[in-house]
Amino acid sequence: MTTTTRADTTSSQPPALDASVIAAVGGAERPRHAGPVGASMTYGWRALLKIKHVPEQLFDVTMFPIMFTLMFTYVFGGAMAGSPGEYLQYALPGILTQTVVFITMYTALTINTDIEKGVFDRFRSLPVWRPALLVGALLGDALRYVIASAVVLTVGLAIGYRAPGGVLGVVAAVALLVLFCVALTWVWLIVGLKVRTPNAVMGTSMMVLFPLTFVSSVFAPPETMPGWLQAFVDVNPVTLLVEAARGLMNDAADGGDILLVVLLSAVITAVFAPIALRLYNNKT
Repeated sequence: MTTTTRADTTSSQPPALDASVIAAVGGAERPRHAGPVGASMTYGWRALLKIKHVPEQLFDVTMFPIMFTLMFTYVFGGAMAGSPGEYLQYALPGILTQTVVFITMYTALTINTDIEKGVFDRFRSLPVWRPALLVGALLGDALRYVIASAVVLTVGLAIGYRAPGGVLGVVAAVALLVLFCVALTWVWLIVGLKVRTPNAVMGTSMMVLFPLTFVSSVFAPPETMPGWLQAFVDVNPVTLLVEAARGLMNDAADGGDILLVVLLSAVITAVFAPIALRLYNNKT
């Protein structure tokens, strides 16, 4: 009788795992976590990718500025200054300011939409610097403000606007405008975190922005208004911003106005950024 002997398996070693298997199960060296700057830039890039995949998001920073510039110049120009060309010299810095201030509300709309879709909770669970999502949103929005400014200025140049302050004056005005609007965006982040639906965000934003932008020196000098209305216009922060930008573009910069805008931007950020971050961390 032939006997069969079994190989002793006690000393056998398991086969070596393939490198791809090790990587799949996490046995390989893991990449380092992104730091605050890297994480913020990633979320900022996400905002740009959203525009790439949904080009309709550029509508508010392209078509609306064109519509505002053309409508207000040719509808009000003759009545306000005698001709659209003369009125354009006064109104374009105001239209530029109004356009960019208006689109700050889309920050609230974007983050509120992320909350509604559940993306917000996923992002908060990631092992990255917690404020990165908000800071990245600010970076993406800052680019939107620059694009909107470029559109308004291009249209203005096409229909006859010429800035006495030259290129440097225009660039300085846009930089001041972006600085203020980035600070204002912290306010809209709070709205986006507190309001329940995107439609409610839009309604709340319009109720605030319409009086701030229209009851200002954007379209008409304050001295042409009734005294009771002029009192509000004079203390309206949008008026301060418009006058500072208008001075830079008209080669008549007022250092006091510019300093006040910078200080106001710093105060808004110092007050509302901690509130927005606290709401973001405690959001359930």
